[in-house]
Amino acid sequence: MSSRTDLDLTAIKAALELEQAELITISAAAADERRPVELDQQSVGRLSRMDALQVQAMAQATEVRRQVRGLRIKAALARLEAGEYSYCVECGDEIPAARLDIDPTSPRCIDCSK
Repeated sequence: MSSRTDLDLTAIKAALELEQAELITISAAAADERRPVELDQQSVGRLSRMDALQVQAMAQATEVRRQVRGLRIKAALARLEAGEYSYCVECGDEIPAARLDIDPTSPRCIDCSK
C-alpha cells in the first residue's frame, strides 16, 4: 500500500467496499424500473405509457451512472491493492488528501484533470 501518512487507507478501502456493495444492492432493487415498458392499449392510456417510458429512461440513465461509479470504485480498489492509490495515474504526483476526501476514486491530480 501507499506510504502516505496523511490518509487512513484502511478506512478508505472500507468506505469504497461499502459503497460498492450499496451500488450493487440499489441496482438490483431498481431492476424493475429498467425493464421494457409493455405496450398494452387496453389497460394503459397514451400518457401513462409516456410516463412509464420516461421513468424507464431515467432509471436506465441512473443505472449507467451507477455502473460508471462502480468502475471508478473498482479501479480505486485496484490502485489501493497495488500500492498506487493517492498518486496521479498520469504524472505520478501525490493527489492532495482534500481532493480524495471529496472523491476517494479520483485517479488524477488537479493539474492532470484539466
